[in-house]
Amino acid sequence: MFATPAYAQAAGGGLGGGLAGMMPLILIFGIMYFLMIRPQQKKIKQHQAMVAALRKGDQVVTAGGLIGKVTKVGAENDIEVEIASGVKVKVVQHTISQVLNKTEPAK
Repeated sequence: MFATPAYAQAAGGGLGGGLAGMMPLILIFGIMYFLMIRPQQKKIKQHQAMVAALRKGDQVVTAGGLIGKVTKVGAENDIEVEIASGVKVKVVQHTISQVLNKTEPAK
C-alpha cells in the first residue's frame, strides 16, 4: 500500500523533470502575453497618442458620455470642453474616450 523508498527514488526527478514541469507555465504565460497583454499595451499607446493630439475645436466624447467641443488645452493634464453654448467644464485629458470631429491644423 505504501511506496517504499526505492520506488520513490526511481520515480523521477532530476533536472529534466523540473524544466519539463515548468514548460506548461512558460507556454501559458506566452499565450497570455500575445492574447491579452500586448493588445492592451497597443490600445493604451493609441489612446495616449489621441489625447496628445487634442486641439482647440475638436469635438470629443468624455468617459462620462458628455459630448462637447474643446475650447482650451491646458499645459497640465486638463482641457476645457464646451458642452453647451456658454457652459464650459474642465476635464482631465485622459477621460476623453473618443474624438468625433478633428479640426484641421492652421496653415
